Amino acid sequence: MDTLPKTWIRTPLIESTPLSKASGCRVFLKLENLQPSGSFKARGIGNYLIERIREHPHGASLHFFSSSGGNAGFATIIAATTLGYPATIVVPESTTHHVIQQLQELGAEVVQHGPTWAEADAYLRKDLLPHVPDGVYVPPFDHEDVWKGNATMINEILEQLRDYAGKDARPDAVICSVGGGGLLNGVMLALESLPWGRSVRVIAAETKGADSLAASVKAGELVTLPGISSIATSLGATRVSAKSFEYAKYSNVETVVLSDDEAIRASIRFADRTNILIEPACGVVCAVSEDKERLKSLLGDAWGANKNLILVICGGRKVSTEVIEAWRAEYGTKVT
Repeated sequence: MDTLPKTWIRTPLIESTPLSKASGCRVFLKLENLQPSGSFKARGIGNYLIERIREHPHGASLHFFSSSGGNAGFATIIAATTLGYPATIVVPESTTHHVIQQLQELGAEVVQHGPTWAEADAYLRKDLLPHVPDGVYVPPFDHEDVWKGNATMINEILEQLRDYAGKDARPDAVICSVGGGGLLNGVMLALESLPWGRSVRVIAAETKGADSLAASVKAGELVTLPGISSIATSLGATRVSAKSFEYAKYSNVETVVLSDDEAIRASIRFADRTNILIEPACGVVCAVSEDKERLKSLLGDAWGANKNLILVICGGRKVSTEVIEAWRAEYGTKVT
């Protein structure tokens, strides 16, 4: 079992001159879009699969099941294939043919059921899993093994940042997007293990209409959104994990909610500056960093040029050159 292959890679950390100028500090991009599955979920879901395999006798014929046609589903099939196990992805009937074809090309058995994710997920749990003795449900974000996998990026960031800024360099702040909270939980879990971790500010970014964490913080209790109205569907968890809500109460954590318009415009600018395509679920992170005054309001007046800001470029498969150009046509071509 100790020879199990790793299902994620060490991704680059690069300094961004344009974003540093816009932000008024040193901005570093952790390029999780380069993971084999196209997003950071390769870490958490890959680690979850590895831990389930380690729990079973050598050679057990496990079969993994995911109810996501998005980033979690792609992470599941790529991790399962890498580890030598089959995976079934259950998706709603609204899933595009292109996504289904991509999953099948990667080796997944794809089952369509119901008009929504909730119904596809319920079908997986109640109708499919009970008939597969070695079937394993793969949670997209709410499990400690998922968080532990996501936490691995922080140690990488520390090592890589020292190559840029010296052996004593530390991140002063991290901005990550929040859907269900698996990424935030991984970042916080890793920082908690460091003696100075609580001094690192963490900004949890959401888009309006997918802001279940900010809504919970405002209400003082976990709340469930009635639905997802944001274009950033990769952030589309109507309820964040309880652990994310707990972390959001920490003094070094701030939540911020931006509009779809801001997230989309930031995604266009990012594509033009870097030749890297990102979803609005990631664009919201860049949008937060581009506003100096907003950064100061979140991080304090002492924030400035000598600070190191990490942006987790979380990745995602719901974007293409055609999508970027459609956004450009709708939102304008002037990119600053």
